[in-house]
Amino acid sequence: MSTAPEVTPGWLPWHPDPSSPTFVPPAGAVDAHCHVFGPAARFPFAPERKYTPVDGTKEKLFGLRDHLGLARNVIVQATCHGKDNSALLDALRASGGSARGVATVDADVPREELERLHSAGVRGVRFNFVKRLVETVPTRALETIAAKIAPLGWHAVVYFEAPDLPGLAEFFLSLPVPLVVDHMGRPDVAKDRDGPEFAEFLDFVARSGAWVKVSCPERLSKTGPPALGGEQHAYADVVPFARRVVEVFPDRVLWGTDWPHPNLTDHMPDDGRLLDHVPRIAVTAQQRQALLVDNPMRLYWPDEPA
Repeated sequence: MSTAPEVTPGWLPWHPDPSSPTFVPPAGAVDAHCHVFGPAARFPFAPERKYTPVDGTKEKLFGLRDHLGLARNVIVQATCHGKDNSALLDALRASGGSARGVATVDADVPREELERLHSAGVRGVRFNFVKRLVETVPTRALETIAAKIAPLGWHAVVYFEAPDLPGLAEFFLSLPVPLVVDHMGRPDVAKDRDGPEFAEFLDFVARSGAWVKVSCPERLSKTGPPALGGEQHAYADVVPFARRVVEVFPDRVLWGTDWPHPNLTDHMPDDGRLLDHVPRIAVTAQQRQALLVDNPMRLYWPDEPA
């Protein structure tokens, strides 16, 4: 009889009762960054994982989607599952076409496996450059894999932190596939939005044509959420950065919940309030339509009408 692995100490489980958002998303809205974890009894976590999460099943994810008034998901392979995409593929197949996936693969992945992933709904591969989460920076693997996925029309999702961008930018620019940047490249929101570090990020996006996820304010914020009964808006220090990206690149921004919010130990965000964050960073109806519907549909469901 299998037993659940011991959860990483300090790990916070996903919010058990997210609020109903006051913001009503446009029809067809997409959660373009979320995950599934396990269930571990069916889809064991990778032995080399850096953390052991609470199960975050496809049923819970799709239930949250419906609760928030969203229509589709883009499910990103979680690092705790390593390169075994079984849980991801199971969720994609169960979605009935309402989910797409971003997988993790080895550099020696055969064409037949990529075609199998494509048939299931995978449209990209993720590469983690956050040094505290990986043993080695995966530049050589990404270069090899990018050449293999280019004929499929896939993209590479890259996750890095702002101080590391100068050493990675030229390598990213050399890749033969579109780029999607996770969480705005993790800027230090205590710095000036108009300062040189964020300006360098915006310049990189302009030169590369990358798509940018204006997601995860709960990870980037220094001020955090308001206390219970306090000021209405959470993560206020992240707003100027995300709003700038939406303003400068309105046709290449994406948004997602990041449910079930891996590696958080200080607080677990209320997903209803995360959706209520959207009108603060995309202030016009046109911006919100692009962010939540038109852009993710163009990237992940290009053959379907938004």
